[in-house]
Amino acid sequence: MSELPKVAPVAGPPPRAAGARAFAGQVAIVTGSESGIGRETARTLCEAGAAVVLNGRQPERLEHTRQALAAAGHAVATCVADVTDYADCERLVATAISQFGRLDVLVTNASISQRAYFADMQPEVFARVLDSNVYGSVYPLMAALPHLRASRGSVTFISSISALNGMPSGSAYCAGKAAISNLAHTLRLELAETGLHFGVVHIGFTQNDPEKRVLDAAGQPVPIAHRPPRWQKSQTEVAAIIVRHIRQRRRRTVISALGRLIVLIHNTLPKLGDWIVLTTIKRMRKFYE
Repeated sequence: MSELPKVAPVAGPPPRAAGARAFAGQVAIVTGSESGIGRETARTLCEAGAAVVLNGRQPERLEHTRQALAAAGHAVATCVADVTDYADCERLVATAISQFGRLDVLVTNASISQRAYFADMQPEVFARVLDSNVYGSVYPLMAALPHLRASRGSVTFISSISALNGMPSGSAYCAGKAAISNLAHTLRLELAETGLHFGVVHIGFTQNDPEKRVLDAAGQPVPIAHRPPRWQKSQTEVAAIIVRHIRQRRRRTVISALGRLIVLIHNTLPKLGDWIVLTTIKRMRKFYE
């Protein structure tokens, strides 16, 4: 865990403004921010004025990200933590409070994906993927909730367009991502009087770090399924959309034209959506495998 000067707590929520310093005076935790979309989301929040606690499970990679952001003049701290372990999540939140004195933004980005058909999966692999996507959001939020209530803060769950209508070879991942969408809706109702923001961002196809891996049916790390480059947004583009979603306190953001098309078809012509998926399984198997 890095040592940074503590920032004195600020009474009440800081003003929310548009523009380059929209998050000045605010403190954010971004889980799974040692690499990929999480890293770029942390960077974008820093550039908008926030102090950010970085999180991951690989100390060297996490420290490399911290050094890069600190060298750019940003206020960052780190906490190596497994977000499926509640005690680790308590320690993650404690890092934000001890280093920066408050917590305003939580982005639950950390998760594990898969590349395996349901009938082939080992039960423990299904559970591992599901746990990372569900408890990996639930536990950080439970630990952070008292502080977020105090700041009338913002919670954003990172979901996927594959949660909108399912995706072959992604059963546990899709189930977990759909679960957090329903969780967000439930929490809006339960905590309506608190002023808290609960939002969901459905990520579309995104360029990945070269070392990005997902789990196969036996739990072994494998490269992600093929995605045509023309369908992919950059991590920087996706991070900018996530941060804009937080700033605007939106309920749901669906990234990409493909994602919005999935929503339209799923809501109006669900049988057509299923036909399209079944057809692509036959004609574009590498898209899923």
